[in-house]
Amino acid sequence: MAKKKVGRETGKKQVATGECDLDSGYVSPITTIRDFSLENIRSVIATSRYIQALIVLTVLGIFFRFYNLGFNSLWLDEAATVSFSLHSFTEIWQVTAGGEFNPPLFHWAEHFMLMLGNNEVILRFLPALLGVFTIPLFYLVGKEFFDRNVGIIAAAGCAFSPFLIYYSQEARAYSMMLFFVALATLFFLKGLKSGKLLDWGLFGVFSALAFWTHFYAFVMIVSLVLYALIVWAPHIRTEFDKVKMLVAGVAIFIILCLPLIIVTIQLFAVRTSSAPTYGIQGLGLITQTFTQMSGFNTLSMIVLLVLFAVGIIQTFFLDKNKALFLVLLTVLTFVVSFVLSFKMPMLPRYLIFLSIVIFIGVAMSYRALYTLWSSKAIVYVLIAVMILISVPVLANYYSGYSKEDWRGFSLTLSEKTSPGDLVITVPGYMAAPLDYYYSSIKDNTHEYGATTGQDLEKLMLQKGNSTMFFVVTQDIGAANPNGDAVAWLNNNTKFAGQDTGIYLFTAS
Repeated sequence: MAKKKVGRETGKKQVATGECDLDSGYVSPITTIRDFSLENIRSVIATSRYIQALIVLTVLGIFFRFYNLGFNSLWLDEAATVSFSLHSFTEIWQVTAGGEFNPPLFHWAEHFMLMLGNNEVILRFLPALLGVFTIPLFYLVGKEFFDRNVGIIAAAGCAFSPFLIYYSQEARAYSMMLFFVALATLFFLKGLKSGKLLDWGLFGVFSALAFWTHFYAFVMIVSLVLYALIVWAPHIRTEFDKVKMLVAGVAIFIILCLPLIIVTIQLFAVRTSSAPTYGIQGLGLITQTFTQMSGFNTLSMIVLLVLFAVGIIQTFFLDKNKALFLVLLTVLTFVVSFVLSFKMPMLPRYLIFLSIVIFIGVAMSYRALYTLWSSKAIVYVLIAVMILISVPVLANYYSGYSKEDWRGFSLTLSEKTSPGDLVITVPGYMAAPLDYYYSSIKDNTHEYGATTGQDLEKLMLQKGNSTMFFVVTQDIGAANPNGDAVAWLNNNTKFAGQDTGIYLFTAS
């Protein structure tokens, strides 16, 4: 269908162009910051289907991320967040420099949050809030990548993703990392088009903030830079001014991250010095990443993988460079993760930034479907698909505990123990989530930690006439890979109860 001329005035209905446009030609009167006025904002909200849909998605995102925010008790990693964040700013940095495998930015932010109180809701408030802000960011990234249809479908994927909701309700750095990576990706795409120092400078700033939040953000940052260099390589002379702007952005990143880069090199050497005792290795990491990002559901994974593949193929026919963007970022992330999984612990949540690429790829499938059914309804259909594949998983997520119930377990433990009894956490570091809820001082018990069979044997000598309670989780397999602690427990204890993934034994 031949395109008709588009009117020049903004804020009014334009003649349809034959493209899939939910706004039927309406052009927003807001194109710069100066255009923000009450009248223009009212016009956009009242007329633009994209903005209306984005508002609805964001409101729903608020509900899904803040509903039951304090329902689950803190688990091991969240308890570690509390432990680190209670330190001063200087001490938090010293802990990172001394061997903590997480950058300090999230702990610094949580340090401020803890001034408001110390409970599950306050600790998870910031990840939940940033999870909400990420929804419109997905829209902007998708819009910048191709068009508003891609943006709104990607935003729907973000809003309803059980994987992203789960990590928006966890007091860890993953939601914050995704937020900053999405911002860095947005200004990267803007910089590719504009070549402006401002865009590339903001790319450098937000990339730095992402790296200060989580070390693994570096993989996405490097992938983006490599993509730009590959795209510009055939025309390096004509694109040299853009390359200089990219270099400026990278320079800003390096300057802002220099202290952390030095620490990262040291930590990486330590982290890869021995084989990992937990995590997922090889191809299993790739399949598990797709499964979890699809909502922990095989059927959902198949649907999203098919749409992702269709989206990449369609993108290839529309713009080979954009298709390269989707393929390169996906493949490079998985290749690096595959290799590292044999050298250090790797889990799908470290790859949370890949959800940006996956949902944009899925959203691009609308172009292929639109050629078969030339109706604007195809965009709404794909939004509905994002919702339908997530609802069953979310219904199950909100109906029970998704983490170990240390809160409930501590109450049970208090009821079972008597003054003078011994409480042993196995492995020893499980004292962190237990002690957030349980107080041996108030309970008048003696608490110890044990990780090996030898540790347990030594503690057994202190038993006397007291009862020994062993608090055990499956983490003992990673903490004690030779298995002598489990063997000791099998030979010297009897089962006394279980609460979610926490097991209680008493000395036999």
